[in-house]
Amino acid sequence: MSLSRLIARPLLAAGVVYGAQTALRNSSALAPKAARVTDRVVPAVRKAVPGAPIPTDTATLVKLNAGVQIGAALALATGRAPRLGAGVLAASLVPTTIAGHAFWSETDPAAKQTHTLQFFKNLSLIGGLIIAAGDTDGQPGVAYRARRVAKDTRREAKHQAKLIATAARQEARVAKAKVS
Repeated sequence: MSLSRLIARPLLAAGVVYGAQTALRNSSALAPKAARVTDRVVPAVRKAVPGAPIPTDTATLVKLNAGVQIGAALALATGRAPRLGAGVLAASLVPTTIAGHAFWSETDPAAKQTHTLQFFKNLSLIGGLIIAAGDTDGQPGVAYRARRVAKDTRREAKHQAKLIATAARQEARVAKAKVS
C-alpha cells in the first residue's frame, strides 16, 4: 500500500466515525431531522423489497445508519475492504447529509450558512469516498482483468485455429499421397 493511501484512508474514515458515534449517542435527538428522509425512504424500500426487515422507528434507523458507517469506516481505515467500505460510506452519507444539513429549509442566516458549509463539506467527502471506492491500490481492476482475459482468449483461439488448419492441410496431403 502506498504512503498516500496509508494516510488518506484513515483520514477519510475519521470524520465519519466521529459523526457516527455522535449519532449513536444522540439518536433520539437526531431522529426528528432524520424523519424528513426516513419517512420517504422506508416506504420506498419496503415497496421495492417486500418483506424486508426494516425498522420503522427513526431513532433505530439513525443507530443502524451510524453502525453501518462505523463498520464501513473501519473497513476503509484498516484497508481490510477499502473499496467496499468507501462505497458503503458514500451511499450512507447521502441521506445523512440531506437530513442533517438541509440548508434550504433554514430561515436563520447563521444556521443556513453553517448548514450550507457542512452540506458541501459532506459532498466533498462523498466525492473522495467515490474515488476511494474505485481505487484498485495499483492493481488492475476487474474490468481490466476481464478485457485482458477476453483479449488473451481471442489470441489463443486464433492461434489454435491456425494450428488446426495447418494440421488439416498436412492430413489432406498425406491422404492424397496415399491415394495416388
